[in-house]
Amino acid sequence: MFKKTFTILSLLLPVVLSAQPALKEVPELEFAALDRNRIVFKGDSSAFERFFDRLASVCLMDEGKVNILHAGGSHVQGGTMTREFRNDILSLGSLTGAGRDLDAGRGLIFPFSAAKTNNPSSFKIRREGEWVASKSIQREPQARLGLCGMAITSSDTSAFVRVVMAPRNPMPSDRSYSFEKLSVLGYATDGDFVPVLLTDSGDTLDAEMKDSCWSFRLPAPADSATVRLCGREGSFTITGILLENDRPGITVTGTGVNGAALTAYSRCQDLERDLALVRPDLVIFAIGINDAVSKDFSEETFKERYRDLVRRVRSVNPDCALLFVTNNDSFRRSRRSGYYVNTNGPKAEHAFMSLAEELGAGVWDQFEIMGGLGSMKSWEAAGLARRDKVHFTDEGYVLLGDLLYNALMEKYAEHLERREGNE
Repeated sequence: MFKKTFTILSLLLPVVLSAQPALKEVPELEFAALDRNRIVFKGDSSAFERFFDRLASVCLMDEGKVNILHAGGSHVQGGTMTREFRNDILSLGSLTGAGRDLDAGRGLIFPFSAAKTNNPSSFKIRREGEWVASKSIQREPQARLGLCGMAITSSDTSAFVRVVMAPRNPMPSDRSYSFEKLSVLGYATDGDFVPVLLTDSGDTLDAEMKDSCWSFRLPAPADSATVRLCGREGSFTITGILLENDRPGITVTGTGVNGAALTAYSRCQDLERDLALVRPDLVIFAIGINDAVSKDFSEETFKERYRDLVRRVRSVNPDCALLFVTNNDSFRRSRRSGYYVNTNGPKAEHAFMSLAEELGAGVWDQFEIMGGLGSMKSWEAAGLARRDKVHFTDEGYVLLGDLLYNALMEKYAEHLERREGNE
């Protein structure tokens, strides 16, 4: 397949190279090192070459799908950085032969507000009935968990979850997302509870069930639908909702739970099952800020836990490209002395670099780009970080999403130039 792709690309490259992917404009920050906004490779980069070939196939020939997974903690659960990155990369649609939107589906989501926690900013959830939440940050979650790291369980016959693909506080770069297929990931316990889908046109759809995945094919593309539980006894647990369409394009899925460290991901027994559904071509690993909060942070333990997570990802897709995002600079809080800098930042950065070389991954050095140790205070003063000096404001997350996109697109442009040189 790739040989065919290269041949067709050779005919299209002169056109593409005259209209390279547009980078996002970002503000100048004298306290940051934005000139170092790049992805670096410490070892084998062949997985990225394959990923960029797939991306070129979508963007230039309007063929195939590219799936990107952004995995983290609260930075990802909040959704603003992932949302901006998603909007940016879908703007590559202007380079397709049809010049169309590259939305290939919103991907895997979780109804966080039904679990009484903050929902990502890119979609809305309405829920009714009684739901009990289980989370990967709990030492012993009551429910089996998947890639989303969270589950909601109900035995309430009035319970439902309504999904609306409309962003909270729309941004200029936002676009609409529709789906033609909705799959509920989950399972029934000790009874006959099943999910059914209610469309906005009034249809009630039954599912095709396979491997704990209840799939509904909609009669027409939609941007909202309602999942209702039906049964007489027992309960049903939802571990995720997958939204797909049949068009070529790009899907960006964000999975993160507030407070999640690598140990939280190890508690997700059904992670491989969900990865097989999401089928990531690129995984952006942004897990680590909660691992490095401890004063006795161990680089070796950190790397060993990451090795195990990468092993699980590659057991599903051995060719998946991996990108490590180093921890942002952060501060700890003391009752006696207030906030003080978390000196584990450089240690985590070193661990990520070592892992990248060992595992053939790329690194986006967020820690260095921010300005290094202590820089979070400057980001806060500029209105880009919150007072806790761990999280960012919406403006900060938007900037980070744009920076990540720019770094990835510069590597993509270099890849296209190499392909032209090899023809």
